[in-house]
Amino acid sequence: MKLRRIVVLILALTGCLTALGLAASEPTEQAPQTFVYREIAGQKLNAFVFQPAGPEARKPAPAILLFHGGGWQVGSAEWTFASARRFAGLGMVAISVDYRLSEGKVTPVEALDDSCAAFRWVREHAKELKVDPHRVAGDGVSAGGQLVAAAATVGCPGIQGKGASCRPDLLLLWSPALDVAADGWFRKLLQGRANPSDLSPLEHVGASTPPTCIVQGEKDTLTPLSGAQRFSDQMAKSSRVCKLIVYPGVGHLLTRNLANQESDFDPDPQMRADGNAQQERFLKEQGYLPSK
Repeated sequence: MKLRRIVVLILALTGCLTALGLAASEPTEQAPQTFVYREIAGQKLNAFVFQPAGPEARKPAPAILLFHGGGWQVGSAEWTFASARRFAGLGMVAISVDYRLSEGKVTPVEALDDSCAAFRWVREHAKELKVDPHRVAGDGVSAGGQLVAAAATVGCPGIQGKGASCRPDLLLLWSPALDVAADGWFRKLLQGRANPSDLSPLEHVGASTPPTCIVQGEKDTLTPLSGAQRFSDQMAKSSRVCKLIVYPGVGHLLTRNLANQESDFDPDPQMRADGNAQQERFLKEQGYLPSK
């Protein structure tokens, strides 16, 4: 997976994140509640909470925490606001999450630690947030997929002691980085802090891995299909639920532009809509949304 900082900066400048449905929505839409879920090393990390409307707003609802992509180096929680609003519209408490980006001495180790802290914070504030603490899902795109999947598989070695669980109960993954054991870029970002295989979700699938839905492009050259397929195979061997949806002829984030999957995205709109529908169907199958 050869993601670079310049890749995501180009995406932001060209408006491709909006085209992918990963950017913030129009400013006229209702703003989320903002909480500081963690303050560490002088940095405040925010959780942006979108509450469902209607009857679901009056009782504890399933929650979903959303983690943006960006090669672990760039990005912001706002990139997931459009998706968060979609999940809130389905009746979930949707929470877009900040995490520390790899820069200076900060590595993906710290990002995983933040991700775990976010899941624990939501459960510890379940009553205030009107969340069912036993149905807390994680949604991750690309590098964000590695973080949320690692929280579920690798676990949270940086968060010790008693407290609420810091693992997701269900995973929704979109073009996720699941196999980073031999990834040179990921190794570089780690700065020797950890072995890449120690943080590779594929290497840690087991009997406790939660139900997982993966949306994947067949021709993805950044987070290849092989990683998602092997993850799915490992889940089957462990008798775990894994739904892998592969879209033919498209690449990373379902782009139709196979020649340049790092910056000039052209996501297939019908496949993207179907991917969203597949996620919704999976949530219903797993009891996170009403079946009707």
